[in-house]
Amino acid sequence: MPFPRASSALSRFTVLDLTRVRSGPTCVRQLADWGANVIKIETPPHLEKGEGPGGPRSNADFQNLHRNKRSITLDLKSPQGLAAFKRMVEKADVVVENFRPDVKDRLGIDYESLKKINKRIVLGSISGFGQDGPYRDRPGFDQIAQGMGGLMSITGLPGQGPVRVGIPIADLSAGLFCALGIMVALLEREVSGEGQWVNTSLLQAQIFMLDFQAARWLQMHEVAKQAGNNHPTSIPTGVFKTKDGHINIASTGQVMWERLCNALQAPELIKHPDYTTGALRSKNRDALNAEIDKRTEHKTSAEWIDIFNKIGVPCGPIYAIDEMFADEQVTHVGIAQAAKRPDGSEQVFVGQPVKLSRTPSKIVATPPAQGQHTDEVLKEFGFADNEIAELHNAQAV
Repeated sequence: MPFPRASSALSRFTVLDLTRVRSGPTCVRQLADWGANVIKIETPPHLEKGEGPGGPRSNADFQNLHRNKRSITLDLKSPQGLAAFKRMVEKADVVVENFRPDVKDRLGIDYESLKKINKRIVLGSISGFGQDGPYRDRPGFDQIAQGMGGLMSITGLPGQGPVRVGIPIADLSAGLFCALGIMVALLEREVSGEGQWVNTSLLQAQIFMLDFQAARWLQMHEVAKQAGNNHPTSIPTGVFKTKDGHINIASTGQVMWERLCNALQAPELIKHPDYTTGALRSKNRDALNAEIDKRTEHKTSAEWIDIFNKIGVPCGPIYAIDEMFADEQVTHVGIAQAAKRPDGSEQVFVGQPVKLSRTPSKIVATPPAQGQHTDEVLKEFGFADNEIAELHNAQAV
């Protein structure tokens, strides 16, 4: 029975997945979820030295990252395993790896080597700091990139000291950017007939994600500071107390500011000399927030959310994770997607946040066991039974 595809959108592409931990698997997940034929290539169990940096295979994180793909084992350090991999490259469209830059050179699977085997191959690489330069060989990690990329200096309360954000944003964004680059390279290949090397790093991705904070320095030489729950430029925007908790309010521009004041039954704030312009509201932000808090704490969160949204002032709840998944809009958009395990039980995943009208993405396969599809995949790539047996005998798979 053919392996099911998550979508028909990328079903014509075959991807060899050498990735691990998070940034690389995040990249490959985009390709797998849109229907690419993804082959996860893993180290044979007899060569593993304890639990790897990605954590146990059974945990929710690993499971969510590695759906919609098959798994084979290959020892790329053995002559037989490396030869088998290069033979697979002949028929593949994409190889993705997130080793340190020197590893692929030592293994002989750098872009120039792969290009000699298949000129149409696209190699996607993610590193900590870049494929060259003074930090090339440093080990990369999300929190290191958050610190070096400036994010920790603008996260948290003023004066609190550096704070990491609550998600591995450098890993995730590097993976997404690499996937985007791979798809651009595949589109370009339709014109040129040739593949190319796509590479990014946690550091580059993190800096790009600073966006306007980075642009403020490059263009205006302003160094952004920590602003806590306040928006750095649109005031008042932040977290405000209610009768039963907290809400987010985002009021930007003069029209929205006046709507907010009227909804708070505080029209006097509109003409208050400390708040008449955006610049003044920014300068006197703490006092203004206190004025708003005094008024919002007299109604419930649900009441304010209803009032503000009806007049066009963005306002929303602040959820814990379980509350978020119970929200009626979250349920409606269907981002939590279930799939059947081989034993018939159900497993739920975080689905794709993008919908395509004709070729949607689905979770069609739960993560494979290590090496579950080795023989099956090798046969698809043209290996005869005796060749597969030789790989087993050499302990290369």
